Amino acid sequence: MNTYTLLGKKPTRHGFGEGLVQLGEEDENVVVLGGDITGSVLTSYFKEKFPDRFFSIGIAEQNATTIAAGLALSGKIPFFASYSAFAAFRCADQLRLSVCYNNVNVKIGGGHSGITVGPDGATHQSLEEVSFLRSLPNLTLIVPCDYTEAKKATIAAGKMVGPVYIRFGRSPVPMFTTDETEFRIGRATVLRKGNDVALIACGIMVWEALLAADKLEKEFGISAMVINNSSIKPIDVKTIVEAAVECKAIVTAEEHQIYGGMGSAVAEVVVKNFPVPIEFVGIKDSFGGSGEPEELMEKFGLTYKEIVASALQVIKRKKESIPSYRKIIEVANL
Repeated sequence: MNTYTLLGKKPTRHGFGEGLVQLGEEDENVVVLGGDITGSVLTSYFKEKFPDRFFSIGIAEQNATTIAAGLALSGKIPFFASYSAFAAFRCADQLRLSVCYNNVNVKIGGGHSGITVGPDGATHQSLEEVSFLRSLPNLTLIVPCDYTEAKKATIAAGKMVGPVYIRFGRSPVPMFTTDETEFRIGRATVLRKGNDVALIACGIMVWEALLAADKLEKEFGISAMVINNSSIKPIDVKTIVEAAVECKAIVTAEEHQIYGGMGSAVAEVVVKNFPVPIEFVGIKDSFGGSGEPEELMEKFGLTYKEIVASALQVIKRKKESIPSYRKIIEVANL
C-alpha cells in the first residue's frame, strides 16, 4: 500500500504564482498580463519581481487574451490569468480563434475554479470549463492536485511550446505531493496501487480519493488504486487502460460537472480500449451556491464518502458482469 501524508494546506493559486516567478527568473521572454485581480490569482508575485514585464490590461479579459496571442507571435511567452469564469467563458471566442486556431504559445491561468470558491457563489464558481476547453484543438489542459503540483505544472507549461490552460483554486487545500513526486504533462500518476477498483481523480478530489482508498481498505477489505489524472489533455491512455485491465471497475472524481469533464474523458478512453463499469463523482447538472468550501463540498457530494459509495456500487456492477470480462480478456489476449 502506498500512503501519503498531509503536509499542511495551501491554495493551488500560490503554486501558480510562485511558478511564474521561477519561470521569470529563468527566461526573460516570460511576460505576464493582469486583468485587475492580480492579488486574487497571484500574478502579483510576478508583478512585484518583474514590473517591467507585467502588463495590466484592466477589466478587459478578451483584449488580454488577444494581446497575449500577439505577444506570443512576437517571440514572448505570455501568461494571462483571471477567474476561470472569465478566462474560459468570457474569452471563449478569443481562446478558440486567436490562441488555439493559430496554435500560439499562450498560457492561461484559470483561477477560482470549482465549488470551493465558496462565498463568491454560483456566478463565480466555474464548474463547466473543462468540458469546453478539452474540446479545443491544440490546447493542453492541466488540473493540479495541490500547491506543489500547481507550481510544477506552471513551470512545465512555460517550458513547452503551445497553448496551455491551468485550472486552479482559491481556498487552501491539502498538500501531499512533494518535489520528488513525478509530474509530466500527458502522464497520470499512480499514487496508490490496488486491484479491486481504480479511483481516478484530478484537482482537490485526488486527496479525497486517497482518503476513500484508506476507508475502503480498513472497513471493507477493498484494494483501491488511486490515480492522479492532472493532465486532462493530453490524457494518459496507457495508464488508464492498464487500470481498467487491472481493476475492471473505475470511479472518477472531479470538482466539476460530471457531463463532459475529466470523467467523460476517462470514459472515452475506457470505452474505446477496454470497457468496464464506471461511476462518476462530481457536480450533477446544477449550479453552485454560496457557503464555506467545506460546507459546499458536503452539500454537492464532493467528499471521500461519495467516492466510497460509488466504489461499492461499481464493484457490485463488476461482479454481476464478470463472465463478460473474462471473455473480453480472452479475445484481447490480455
